[in-house]
Amino acid sequence: MWPSRNRTRSVTCLACGSEVERSTAREYDKYGDRWNRADKEFEHLCKPCYNDLCHHPRAELEALLVELEAGEHDRAEFLPRYLATVEERYGTLEEES
Repeated sequence: MWPSRNRTRSVTCLACGSEVERSTAREYDKYGDRWNRADKEFEHLCKPCYNDLCHHPRAELEALLVELEAGEHDRAEFLPRYLATVEERYGTLEEES
């Protein structure tokens, strides 16, 4: 398949802000379904940021972030509410060894 002519050659990593070649970037779909491509615009991650991501399922994450109004409050206000809600719904967070 030939590459689309309207694609840019470089993209910005949504995590660190680096500009990277599209061919070396990883597509990111916040809904976790990058295979369904109809009418979507993907965000991108550079390889180091992509490798730092947790690749566990995130079935309810987007709905929870919307419910807690992520992006509407600063980090210091948002994180305690997020952690309290996660612990209330799913139990205490523990590190796996």
